[in-house]
Amino acid sequence: MRSARTALLVLFVLITAGCATAAPPSAVPAAVATAAPTGPSDSAEMVCSSEAQLDIAEALGIAAQQVEKPTWQDRVYSCRYVYAGGSFLMSVKELKNDLETTSYFESLQKEVGSAQNVDGLGQGGFITPNGSVVVRKDFKVLLVDDAALPATMSSPPLTPGNVAMLVAKTVMSCWTGA
Repeated sequence: MRSARTALLVLFVLITAGCATAAPPSAVPAAVATAAPTGPSDSAEMVCSSEAQLDIAEALGIAAQQVEKPTWQDRVYSCRYVYAGGSFLMSVKELKNDLETTSYFESLQKEVGSAQNVDGLGQGGFITPNGSVVVRKDFKVLLVDDAALPATMSSPPLTPGNVAMLVAKTVMSCWTGA
């Protein structure tokens, strides 16, 4: 048990150390929230990008066998990360303003349930009863849906909830801009 905690702590340190190609903090422009465009924003597309795939593989200690082609429908950009024995779906809902974002975030929280609030990620987040993670940032809501993951994966073994949290932290550590 102690080695698993140590390994998770090391993974957390690696995640919070930054993105694979992130600029130094002084060189990163301040994020500006903008209304949802007719297509996905750069930050939404980032969750399925090759850089995100590398960062997530590093965080989890295992690379996806495949990341399915992203889709854009009803202002939701999503892709599925496929592993041996299971997968997780990552999606970003783009909204028009703060009021719409708050309304969507709160309705999702009621719809899927909230087992625990998550502090320190984005502008609020929660863990669902099945371990999926939802995070709000600017006019976007990220969902890491772990429902199709096996009971454990990687080494040390990660539960679906651990996977969802590590993925959400990895994305949030790199998610900047519009």
